[in-house]
Amino acid sequence: MHIFANWKMYLNLQESMEVAEGVAEFDLHEDTNLVIYPNPISFCETYDALEKTDIDLGAQNVSWTPKGAYTGAISAHIFSEAGAKYALVGHSERRHIFGESNEATKKKVKACLEEGLTPVLCIGETKEDLNQGDKELVLGEQLAAVFGGLDLNADDIIIGYEPVWAISGSGEGESCSPVKAEATHAWIKEQTKNYVEGEVDVIYGGSVESSNVVSYTSSANIDCVLVGHASAQVEEFQSLISAVESSYDK
Repeated sequence: MHIFANWKMYLNLQESMEVAEGVAEFDLHEDTNLVIYPNPISFCETYDALEKTDIDLGAQNVSWTPKGAYTGAISAHIFSEAGAKYALVGHSERRHIFGESNEATKKKVKACLEEGLTPVLCIGETKEDLNQGDKELVLGEQLAAVFGGLDLNADDIIIGYEPVWAISGSGEGESCSPVKAEATHAWIKEQTKNYVEGEVDVIYGGSVESSNVVSYTSSANIDCVLVGHASAQVEEFQSLISAVESSYDK
């Protein structure tokens, strides 16, 4: 089961090392696929801290160009060379704060695949989309931009559903109920069948904590979670993982 930890910009270098050292001590279940997404400055040090574990690392964002005169960009190629196995693509904060388009997202997914990274395609609707009844339209467009433009297999990519209004730090102060999240995940999986054979894993992200994680992971169509702020605190993150793992055989 996937547990993806997006540290965003919560931690500086020293704090990242402290959390990484704590995470390295976790006694993980063999069925847990834990991936840490540190900030770029902390990436290599975090890699070193976790090198002797089964924990993988991912990039929070990538550039679609492999190299060249692109000030401030870090390519999928560079992250792959540094040891990344995964990359977040199209995260709502990239889309809505930095104005990244569906076309840019498709290019990034393509770059990840070319470099051997598994892209985690993040999709989600805003509160305005939801209120206007445009949720499925928006999600469908985000999916079509990538799946309709690339030749993909089901196991090439993971989808992260993150309703923008439910993300910690979004300012909305709301949560997406497990029932609604489950229904949306089922809809997303059905939509991907228009493009690929087999079933694409879909994980949930949106204010996931130790106190509510099992209510999401126990749902049939939620293939685990993308955790934000809770993953940047060792004790809370350990509690969250323990909660998930304790539910494996139930």
